[in-house]
Amino acid sequence: MRSWAYLALLFNALVWGLSWLPLRHLQEAGLHPVWATMLFFALGALMIGLWRPGVVRTVLGQPALLVLALVSGVSNATFNWGVATGDVVRVVLLFYLMPLWAALLARVMLNEQITRAAWWRMGLALSGAILVLKPEGQAWPQFGSLSDVLGLLGGMGFAMTNVMLRQQSQQPAVSRAFAMFAGCTLLPGLLGLVLSWQGLVNPWPAFTWAWGALVLAMAGIFFASNLALQYGAAKLPVQLTSVFMITEVLFAAVSAALWGEATLTPSVLMGGGLILSAALLAARSEH
Repeated sequence: MRSWAYLALLFNALVWGLSWLPLRHLQEAGLHPVWATMLFFALGALMIGLWRPGVVRTVLGQPALLVLALVSGVSNATFNWGVATGDVVRVVLLFYLMPLWAALLARVMLNEQITRAAWWRMGLALSGAILVLKPEGQAWPQFGSLSDVLGLLGGMGFAMTNVMLRQQSQQPAVSRAFAMFAGCTLLPGLLGLVLSWQGLVNPWPAFTWAWGALVLAMAGIFFASNLALQYGAAKLPVQLTSVFMITEVLFAAVSAALWGEATLTPSVLMGGGLILSAALLAARSEH
């Protein structure tokens, strides 16, 4: 039934749109977002590895799957770090510049032509980004904080993830899924170790149930949301899947506004409208 597919995609978007709330709670409890990301995805990697032990050898033997693991880890670590520490709406909107990066990467890696419509969409998205990044009363855009950069990097990583998934579509789904879960476990962990040695990230905190129970719950929720995405995406056309993914912005914006964690200035609203319009047009063109 299509209604279940719609609900599955909405559930996935809701999880990601509200993920900033538990991430900020964990940050306040002393667990940095990179450590939290590692723990969130470790459960999925472990479950897939136990279910299909041979998948580890498959991924290690395929350089392209290792690249998929790397870019997936970059995307999730930077996005989670950004929404946990910065303006939620700005980070999510900058993340959704993803269609712009995907078009450029597909041209280089998949030899896909950039059509005139795609150039227009890219211009629309860039115009929106300029408005989002432009401080009120100033003429030029600027990065307001590290979280802005993290949002952009997250979108770039997600775009690269999508391109790699298309490039490696002949690989078994379980191998691609394990590569992504493993990358989202190992890369944030390594990043956390390096940055903690340099004093840029809080070291691993002492275990308490104040954050341990929440991490376990979020690991299960993220695993369920991934299954929901796989189910919904298999039942619905690509353009509908993409549109439902974009509802994540709505969930993030409304929740952040209610909690007072976002600044919805006119330029942010206008820029967000342009970015989302470009994303919706890109989703329609996939059909």
